[in-house]
Amino acid sequence: MATAKKEPATTEEVKKPAAKKAAPKAKAEVKKETPKASKVSSDKYVARLKKKYDEEIVKALIEKYQYKSVMQVPHIEKIVVNVGVGDATSNSKLLDDSVRELSEITGQKPIVTKSKKSIASFKLREGMPIGCKVTLRGTRMYEFLDKLVTISLPRVRDFRGVSKNAFDGRGNYTLGVKEQLIFPEIDFDKVSKTRGMDIVIVTTANTDEEAYTLLEMLGMPFHK
Repeated sequence: MATAKKEPATTEEVKKPAAKKAAPKAKAEVKKETPKASKVSSDKYVARLKKKYDEEIVKALIEKYQYKSVMQVPHIEKIVVNVGVGDATSNSKLLDDSVRELSEITGQKPIVTKSKKSIASFKLREGMPIGCKVTLRGTRMYEFLDKLVTISLPRVRDFRGVSKNAFDGRGNYTLGVKEQLIFPEIDFDKVSKTRGMDIVIVTTANTDEEAYTLLEMLGMPFHK
């Protein structure tokens, strides 16, 4: 009788631990697959101008300037958009408005720029906020440039193209915009004051000629 009681108990004790160990393995395999799928889907988007640069412009520049390596082909490194708000010294709300508008235009949060020295005639003290700026790179940089050359600049009244003489001798180009209203994100009814901005396009080109060719191929509407 003692032997008959022990056999069922031994069988149950062996089966239960085996069932518990199998379950965690199945869950671990599912967790590993999920992040991989989401990462692939997020890397698919490429800005239109970036795609054009990679597929068309690089080849065209190599043929024109006979570069020996792809690494020599100039590209846009960054775009800096700067808005001066000198009257913010008397009304801080004006600076807040400019920060909001620049954020809407570029899709990136601006940083506030401050004065580097005191100027008594302008009632300006060192360290006072006098503007805001954004430095764009990567996808946002290409998207901003695409919008600038295809939508915003053509909206300028009596637009005949941008100047060819705004290069700095090192392959960088500076463009002045008189009104933020040319950008489609800005609602005219919400603008407290029209403001201009400086747009600096920094390239890796060694000469202004190479930079000019690069920007022209990217769609910059230079004055003929």
